[in-house]
Amino acid sequence: MTKDEQLKRTRKLKVGIGDSVIKAERGAPLDGAPKPHKMIAASGGLQVAADIYGTEGPLVILQHGGGQTRHAWKGAGQKLAEAGYLAVSLDARGHGDSDWAPDGDYSNDALVEDLVAVVDSFEQSPILVGASMGGGTSLTAVGEGRVNAAALVLVDTAPRIEAGGVRKIRDFMGQAPDGFSSLEEVADAIANYQPHRTRPRTLDGLAKNVRLWPDGRYRWHWDPEFMRRKRSLKDRVPRQEEAARNVDCPSLLVRGGLSDVLSEEGAQAYLELVPHSEYANVGEAAHMVAGDRNDIFVTAVLDFLGKIAAPN
Repeated sequence: MTKDEQLKRTRKLKVGIGDSVIKAERGAPLDGAPKPHKMIAASGGLQVAADIYGTEGPLVILQHGGGQTRHAWKGAGQKLAEAGYLAVSLDARGHGDSDWAPDGDYSNDALVEDLVAVVDSFEQSPILVGASMGGGTSLTAVGEGRVNAAALVLVDTAPRIEAGGVRKIRDFMGQAPDGFSSLEEVADAIANYQPHRTRPRTLDGLAKNVRLWPDGRYRWHWDPEFMRRKRSLKDRVPRQEEAARNVDCPSLLVRGGLSDVLSEEGAQAYLELVPHSEYANVGEAAHMVAGDRNDIFVTAVLDFLGKIAAPN
């Protein structure tokens, strides 16, 4: 069976049978994989996984980039809680421990609807912190009036991003559609994609990234349909730029100084659209800013939040 035939069969089973098949198809979590603190009702009957840091304080909703999970924010979530904030880190639909969309809808509109549903489950206006895909979701939700945010923090994303950097991410996510034979192969793939990071001494952390499927192969945690969704930067830019023009809440843009996704020119273009926004350039970080230099990232975010939404 070819790759396309396998994916078509997967989609047919999802639509025809429902959640029980979705859960079976996604493989089994590895031993040691952390369970979500909470499942939150999203849109379309789906539930998204969340980790909660803190018990009270201004609400901060953390949204990861495509192919990542809520665990990307663990260090930031812990620091935010220590500073007096209530931080909620989400797995986007089709990622991590969140439900997969039976219809394969992973569009920006679907992600915005999920965010609106999550926000509605809390009783205060959130501070939205979004990286890459999560930042695009946050910007659309705020700029189109879907979420009344107390503040907006974009992490290495803006309306104008670099096609080459996006292609590199998609190439990484699209490799090994038939899975990996071992965790060592998974570790090699990640190390090749992030050569600037020190390779972990053990493979334990991979339990957050892959699932073990019935055929004995390790596959990434996301729904294969996520990679089949057509994306066009040309179509994305006008909508994101219009949303940016409508941002009236406090804003912070954080760019990784080594990023090949958000250029300095792209960052400056956002600042022209949102002239009241603050800006932080984390020189030693690439696209995954919070993971590369969590210390500098958290300091920048806490300095910003301390001015506009300090805990009581």
